[in-house]
Parts: sequence; C-alpha cells; structure tokens
Amino acid sequence: MTDTVPSTLPYTSARAVPDAAAAATTAARTARAAGAPRRPLTSRGWIALVGGAILPILILAAWQGTTALGVFTIAQLPSPTMVWQAGLDLFASGLLGQYAAISTQRVLIGFAVGAALGIGLGALVGLSRAADIVFAPTLGAIRAVPSLAWVPLLILWLKIGEESKLTLIAIGAFFPVYTTVSAALRHVDRQLVEAGRAFGLRGVRLFAAVQLPAVIPAVVSGLRLALAQAWLFLVAAELIASSMGLGFLLIDSQNNGRIDRILLAIILLAILGKLTDAAVGLFERWANRKWA
Repeated sequence: MTDTVPSTLPYTSARAVPDAAAAATTAARTARAAGAPRRPLTSRGWIALVGGAILPILILAAWQGTTALGVFTIAQLPSPTMVWQAGLDLFASGLLGQYAAISTQRVLIGFAVGAALGIGLGALVGLSRAADIVFAPTLGAIRAVPSLAWVPLLILWLKIGEESKLTLIAIGAFFPVYTTVSAALRHVDRQLVEAGRAFGLRGVRLFAAVQLPAVIPAVVSGLRLALAQAWLFLVAAELIASSMGLGFLLIDSQNNGRIDRILLAIILLAILGKLTDAAVGLFERWANRKWA
C-alpha cells in the first residue's frame, strides 16, 4: 500500500493539470464572451445603408404623390418620371456624361489646389505666432467676401477660360482647410510637443511625427467642408461664364424653361457631392490608421 501511493499521486496530477488548464481556458472564454460589450446595431454596415436610404425614398414617394395628385403643375414640379426621361435623353446625346465629367474634374483640381494651399498656410499660421499676426487678420477679412464677388475680377484677369473657374473653386476650398488646420495646430497639447522635442524632433520632423497626427480629425473635417464649398463655388463659376458643365446645364435649362433638366442637374450635383465626400471618408479611415 505504501509503495502504491507515491506512484499513484504523480499519475493523477499529470492528468489533472491539462484538464484543469482546459477548464480554466473555457471558463475564461465564457467570461469574456459574457462580459464583452455587444456591437451596437447602428454600427453595422447594412443598417447604415438601409437607414440612409429611408429619407431619399420618402422624398421620392412624396414627390411622386404630389405630382400624381396634381398639387403642382408640370411647369412647377415635373414628375420623377419626366426628370428620369430628361436624364436619359441627355445621356443618349452624350451631353450628360460630358457635363458631369467636366464639372467633377474642375472641382477635384480646384479642391486639390485650394486644400494644399490651405494646409500649408494653415500650418504656418498655426505654428508661428509671427505668421499669425501677419496673415490671420487679412485672410479673415478676405474669407468674408462672397463667391460671386470674385467672378467679375477673375473674368477680367483670367478671361472666361478654365483658369478663372479653377481659381474660383480653389478660393472656395482654401478657407475651410486653412481655418481648421490653423485653429487645430494652436491647440495641440504642449506636452506632446515638448516630448517630441525631447527626442530630438524639430521642424518638419516634429510636425510630421507629433503635430500632424494630433490634428488629423480637424484636417479631415476641413477637407470635407472644403469639398462641399468647392461644389458651391463650381456652380457660381459655371452659372456665369461657362459653356459646359452642370452649372451651365442649370442656367441653360432656366433660359429654355426646362424645369425637368434643372431638377436633374440639382440631383446630379447632390449625388456627385456625396460620392466625393465618401472618398474623403475613405481617406479619413486610412489617415487614422496611419497617423492617429
């Protein structure tokens, strides 16, 4: 009996240790599963897609209902079917794609130029007190100038070609980016900056490694505002001095009494604006993963 006890205990312990470890692992997984917060329903992609489509569908249904009941005349509000047919006619003639493409190209070029200048000058003003004193008051005054006020001057200086339109769009895109970047850089945590300097970071390296990641959300917000502003300034440019584009389609349709084409141009501007904003949203996710 005494000889069997020592031999039995190690054997039992050897088998019990893996069993106990497996039981502990299972219990830990169960506890994590029970205690882990459940993903909110509103964060799921299909919920966002369906929820975002509710309001446009309701607007379309109300539009169709009011026109079918005769609440508005055709001259006041054409039906969705008439607007769709107007779009098909322009598409068949090749003008619809051409107008949408040229307007999108103008917006993207003007936005890129204005945003780049806004980031550069905004960084200068936000990081330098001397630059803030010199530039901020004048730029604040220029920012208050309405978009249409620039049109006569740009036409006199740059004529009615692409240069005047792109310059006007760049002006519109510049100020939202400049304002948000300069304001965000002024409020970067000083302890982060001092920590970066303690590691030997100076100038551009300090900006890229410490200050830029701290203001990424503000920069993206400024870019989104700038993109929306670029579409607004595009219409201002094309309404006055253009022979192509969605702005030209608006003014040409007004002169010809084509309300269906006016509504078509407005809808296309809304769709293109949303698509470009979604592209900035993708850039925001990439920038947050890389820097933030």
